[in-house]
Amino acid sequence: MSESLIIYFSRAGENYFGGELKNIEKGNTEVIAEYIEDLTSADLFKVEPANEYPLDYMECIDVAQKEQENDARPEIKEALTDIGEYDVIYIGFPNWWGTLPMPMWTQLEQLDFEGKRVKPFVTHEGSGFGSSEKDLKKLCKGADIKKGLSIPGANVYDAKDIVARWVKE
Repeated sequence: MSESLIIYFSRAGENYFGGELKNIEKGNTEVIAEYIEDLTSADLFKVEPANEYPLDYMECIDVAQKEQENDARPEIKEALTDIGEYDVIYIGFPNWWGTLPMPMWTQLEQLDFEGKRVKPFVTHEGSGFGSSEKDLKKLCKGADIKKGLSIPGANVYDAKDIVARWVKE
């Protein structure tokens, strides 16, 4: 077991990518999570909703917006229940409507972050972290939340050096 863990949510399919809609086989956040895994040997945990989001981008963001408006906690396929053995927790997600996708809320609310060092990372197409840094402080009570990394989705395949520098901070 590693001293570090990456908890992330990512979505493939049709995405807004570099100013246009495009189908991608791997979600942008997953690309960054795998870079972190390569650089740190951290364990990976992917948060996956029990009911998949629509592959169509416009339908997906409609569902995501309704979940947020309803403060929903969508069921997830598998829940991580204990992070006690980890010192550093990387938390990654796309910025959906200004914050974390609601399945991340479902997962993170179940964990005890007391004394953990949390390093958040986000993929986006212009909105950066939005309000998610404030939301992470609520979700990760007792954690030392470090400076986050914000990467436009269109740049993920050129970002390994940026990720490497951030991981070392």
